[in-house]
Amino acid sequence: MRLLDRIGNAREEMVAMFTGIVEEMGRIKSIRQGNHSAELAIEASEVLEGSRVGDSIAVNGVCLTVTSLGSGEFKADVMAETLRRSSLGSLSRGSQVNLERAMAADGRFGGHIVSGHIDGTGTIDSMKREGNAVWVTVDTPARLLKYIVEKGSIAIDGISLTVAAVTESGFSVSLIPHTGAETTLLQRKPGDMVNLENDVIGKYVERLLSFGRDEKEMGEGQSNITMDFLAKHGF
Repeated sequence: MRLLDRIGNAREEMVAMFTGIVEEMGRIKSIRQGNHSAELAIEASEVLEGSRVGDSIAVNGVCLTVTSLGSGEFKADVMAETLRRSSLGSLSRGSQVNLERAMAADGRFGGHIVSGHIDGTGTIDSMKREGNAVWVTVDTPARLLKYIVEKGSIAIDGISLTVAAVTESGFSVSLIPHTGAETTLLQRKPGDMVNLENDVIGKYVERLLSFGRDEKEMGEGQSNITMDFLAKHGF
C-alpha cells in the first residue's frame, strides 16, 4: 500500500475532536424524518471550506458525519440514539445551530477537549445580565451534574464554557458579549433544552476508580488509584 493511501486510511479511522469554539451559526434548511432517524440539511458557509463527504462537523455540539455537500449547505444523518440523547430532535426548519469543524492537527486549541458525543441534556433555568455579561443557569440531571465543577469546563450546545457556579440542581456560566453574539445560546429562553457534554477527564477518573472497586469485589485485586493518589497528583 502506498504511503498516501495509508495516510488516507488513517485519517478515515481517526476519531474527530473539537474544541468548543463555534465557527459560525448555520440554519436548518430541511429535516427529512424517518421512523427512527432523520436527515438534516444545514445552510452554512465557513464550515464548508475544505470539508468533504465523510468529514465530521459538530452541530449544536453533536458530532455528525457529512453525507453530501452542496452550494451553501451540507447534509448529515442523525441516528436514533443521537435523537434520544440530544436536543436535535426538537429542531425545526429555520432553527439556528452552532457549527464547528473537527479540529485540524495544526489548529489552535482554543477551548477544551470536546468529543461531540453528548452525555445528555439540561434545561435553561434563567438568564440574568450583569454588566456586559449574561449569567445562564442550566438545570442539570444529577447523573451529569456530578462531573461538573466550579471553574471547570462544560460544552453547552457545542460551546466551550467555564463553569462559574454549581448548585445542587444545576450550574451557571457567564457569557461575554463575543460568545453571546457568535453562538445561539442567548437565543434560548427558560425551559429550552440544551445539549451537554461533560469534561472527559472526570469520566475517566470515575471509570478508573469504579474499575478498581469492581476488581476488589470480584476478588481479582484492587486498583492503585485512590482519592489520596488523585489529590496528591493535583486532581
